[in-house]
Amino acid sequence: MSADSQLPIKRASHSIYLSASLSDPEQQEINHLLDLLPVENGGPDVGTETKIDEEQPLLNIKRFVDGRGLACPMPLLKTKVALRDVAAGESLYVVATDPNSQADITAFCRQSQQTQTSDYLGLIVNEVTDLSGNSTSLQRFATIYHFIITKTDSN
Repeated sequence: MSADSQLPIKRASHSIYLSASLSDPEQQEINHLLDLLPVENGGPDVGTETKIDEEQPLLNIKRFVDGRGLACPMPLLKTKVALRDVAAGESLYVVATDPNSQADITAFCRQSQQTQTSDYLGLIVNEVTDLSGNSTSLQRFATIYHFIITKTDSN
């Protein structure tokens, strides 16, 4: 765990740390959005201290892109800009509501693996949460596409 990280959040079979460089409102929004993702095997919830499984991938979210309400290609363009501030070993959390963003961001990450650039983008989490059946929900968007992209050194 790096010095600027907090307690792990277990979601989608990963332990996720939020960088201290994220603002408090961003951290709160990210925690709210991560709560929408499935918890694997009844794992701990946000803020619960547990021993981290050595086999479980650790993700350090350094940047956040909120692409909710933006039409294609804006979520992808904002993702590309935000990745400039993400170093190897760090992650970017992206949420979007445009269904095209799932194909766009997936293809962008796959393309990074095929080019000879110094950075490799691993699409670690690619989840869809559908809140349309939740009649008590006051969510502004029924379907949210979640992406956690980790930049790694290709060497």
